[in-house]
Amino acid sequence: MYLDFYGLREVPFSLTPDTRYILKTESYLEVMANLKYGIEQCKGLVVVTGEVGSGKTTTLRSAMQQFNEEILALYIFNPFLTVTEFFEYLNAGLGLGLRQNCSKTELLNTLGHCLAQRHARGQRTVLMIDEAHGLTMSVLEEIRLLLNFETNRGKLLQIILCGQPELRGVLEQPGLRQLKQRISLRCAIRPLSTFEIQNYIRFRLKTAGAERVNLFEDDAVALIGRVSQGIPRIVNNICDNALLYGYGGNREIITREVIEEVISVLELSPGDVMTRPAGAFGLTISTTM
Repeated sequence: MYLDFYGLREVPFSLTPDTRYILKTESYLEVMANLKYGIEQCKGLVVVTGEVGSGKTTTLRSAMQQFNEEILALYIFNPFLTVTEFFEYLNAGLGLGLRQNCSKTELLNTLGHCLAQRHARGQRTVLMIDEAHGLTMSVLEEIRLLLNFETNRGKLLQIILCGQPELRGVLEQPGLRQLKQRISLRCAIRPLSTFEIQNYIRFRLKTAGAERVNLFEDDAVALIGRVSQGIPRIVNNICDNALLYGYGGNREIITREVIEEVISVLELSPGDVMTRPAGAFGLTISTTM
């Protein structure tokens, strides 16, 4: 709706995990360096945490896009698996070719042989689990046992557990102390800083084709930062709706008052923000995103 008005080729603040829109912040580069080091050096288990909406899924997808042909990545986005479903996924993902009702012993033997062969050829096998805070204790125990596939110099299977901060609490449970001891690297995706939010908004506008990347006034950006607390998903939601409101009000520049209107409608406004009645700029926003 607002693309032509602001000179955009595409929506700049979509909530989908499009890796083209990743701003390479210090936090992002740190996480990517940890993942690269952990995989290349066969460290075994790497844990990545980040708040809801901080860009965990996008970061994992970005990492997979940078893997060369020597790295086989298996990606699990639904952690609510039974042990049987978990092993079925490994069977299919690695092309083990085992029948569905094979014994666990047969599966593990075949899996170990597959991993050893790949390792001998200089290849890496990576299991990436998103939303890992939702994994059951039984699946986490199986993950621990998979880390026993190793040589004298490194692990045959590299495992990345990525989840919300609650993942740290999950791994602190007494029954998982052996798994916790096997964590070789930990890193966190941090919220955007005030300076990064300004760069983030301009970067996404430029990526979407904008010739003018200063569509948001400094005061508007400051308010976005305060309300969003640097969480990219919230920044995107506010900015997308702000462009919609700006278009409806024929505003070439997004001011602080536009942002106040948006955060009021989205019910994100802190108590000290002066708000106006919804629809003050002549457009109704849907709060379902």
